[in-house]
Amino acid sequence: MWNKKKSSVDSEKKKDYVRLSDEERLSIIGKACKQVSRGVFYSTIIIVVSFLPVFLLSGQEGKLFHPLAYTKTFILIIDAILVLTLAPVIISFFMKGRFRLEHENPINRGMEKVYLPVIRACIRNRKTTIGVNILALVISVPMMMSMGREFMPPLDEQSVLFMPVTLPDVSNTEIKRILQVQDKIIKSVPEVDHVLGKAGRAGSATDNSPISMIETIISLKPKSEWRPGITKKDIINELDAKLQIPGVVNGWTQPIINRINMLSTGIRTDVGVKVYGQDLKQISHISQDVQKILQHIEGVKDLYVEPVSGGKYLEIDIQRDKLERYGLNVDDVNATVETAIGGTPFASTVEGRKRFNIHLRLGEDYRNSIDKLKRIPLNSPDAGTIPLSAVTEIRFVDGPPMITSDNAILRGAVMFNVRDRDLGHTVQEAIDKLNKDLKLPNGYFVEWSGQYENLMRGQKTLLYILPVVLFVIFLALYLAFKSLREAFLSLITIPFALIGGAYLVYFWGVNLSVAVAVGFIALFGIAVETGVVMVIYLNDAMRQLVELKGNSGETITKEDLKEYVINGAAKRLRPKIMTVSVALFGLIPVLWSSGVGSDVMLPIVLPMIGGVLTSSTHILLVTPLIFLMTKEYELKKFGKLEVYDVKH
Repeated sequence: MWNKKKSSVDSEKKKDYVRLSDEERLSIIGKACKQVSRGVFYSTIIIVVSFLPVFLLSGQEGKLFHPLAYTKTFILIIDAILVLTLAPVIISFFMKGRFRLEHENPINRGMEKVYLPVIRACIRNRKTTIGVNILALVISVPMMMSMGREFMPPLDEQSVLFMPVTLPDVSNTEIKRILQVQDKIIKSVPEVDHVLGKAGRAGSATDNSPISMIETIISLKPKSEWRPGITKKDIINELDAKLQIPGVVNGWTQPIINRINMLSTGIRTDVGVKVYGQDLKQISHISQDVQKILQHIEGVKDLYVEPVSGGKYLEIDIQRDKLERYGLNVDDVNATVETAIGGTPFASTVEGRKRFNIHLRLGEDYRNSIDKLKRIPLNSPDAGTIPLSAVTEIRFVDGPPMITSDNAILRGAVMFNVRDRDLGHTVQEAIDKLNKDLKLPNGYFVEWSGQYENLMRGQKTLLYILPVVLFVIFLALYLAFKSLREAFLSLITIPFALIGGAYLVYFWGVNLSVAVAVGFIALFGIAVETGVVMVIYLNDAMRQLVELKGNSGETITKEDLKEYVINGAAKRLRPKIMTVSVALFGLIPVLWSSGVGSDVMLPIVLPMIGGVLTSSTHILLVTPLIFLMTKEYELKKFGKLEVYDVKH
């Protein structure tokens, strides 16, 4: 009995099977490739064009995202070439034998079983469908406006840089003592692995740190060894509470970003207010006023005024009238002071490939106070040995510990970090308050620098280039469809793609940054690509309708239009879902990734995941509805349909 059923099924398959010649098979494959190749090719070009803003980013953000843009562009260019050349050849090798109809595939049947009732309900309730989408889009606008702003998401470097500053006239002995005490306190925290502190200037010519600035690199243990429930932020807060030393202003950052900030902007904190002018004393007064204005703003931490005064200098004023009395000249005094205090080179030593000069000067015990310096002996030809104080006046005077200038203009700086609040709103509040309360004398001005300077530069670049990119995308869509209406129908998916991206970024608690902007830019291309595929199949359904019933309002009814639009939307549902799924399957694992770099990747991926979900929903449900409404309008106004060639 089973053999009879099997033989009957086989006979039915043989009966339905139509053998094609190689010429017919290759001709069908060629037509199918032409139907989608142009749309896929232009979709690839659109994705490449959408990445143009990333190429125009400069500075730190450019160096970070240019490799991503170049990699994706080169891959997509090769992909576009292969779609036109290699893909048809490979298809001709493997597309042989008996082909099953789409409804025979159980996956297709399952998706159509869910999709068809939903699309019919959306078309039946047109106003509700469009209203819900517009409402979601309108709600996303204030959500985007209320989000925090920052230049780049903070990269966890797995270490901490502690940068306290003391008074500019601190002595070597005192700074050594403070450094040792701080290192001992830091090492007492269980999560700290190693501590390495440095005070003053290193051997590098690029390090202009004064003796009053300490740099301590804190290496943390692996997170598995941390106390339960503690975070890096908790560790920093605990250390900051333990390291409250009078006369010391604490500063917390990370080693890599600190070097980047110092090299790119000259500011070692997140944000700096540079004060420019011609007089250092006036610059100091203005900097103090800026500090008073900013100290009560929420989010401002580690507020510190870069000292332009308060340095101590040893001044030895030669009294020339007394030199004649002892038979001395200025060179005699200078030579003695240089040898006794500064040191005179008298020999050198060679150790391997290195050569060191040997300097001779008085011991520290003989030059560590003004009284002892006054007793430095001078050999006088007329009076024998006399003290240095007999012909000089020795005293300490105040002066600038370090003079800094930008563009040949003297400057001071008020620096601070931003914590517990986003960078954009914190600095904007500070700018508004400074503009309102700060009174500047003539010839003096302030400038905002640090990460905020980078944020403004990145925003301007994106705002200037995005309209151009959208125009180029629209032009590419027009070349693909030869119709302004069809190009607009594909381009309208972009704002609806923003809905999901905005919602996911907002509820995930991520601030808007250049990384988030790059994620939205990448989303544009993906959204348009899926929309192009949908419009191609909708136009193909219209072509089939016209071939069957003719292109006339008398032969085509609204019910015919609706059924063919639904069939066109449901046609090739599997490749449409696959386009979305591939993007999601490649991006979703980033949500659970950890380690160095994951905190930068997350803001890029979040808008793409949310946007792909909402844009695909819009394309599958709303795009066919809008397409149907435009075709009904054409049929009513012109009495016929505008059928675009999708076979190319």
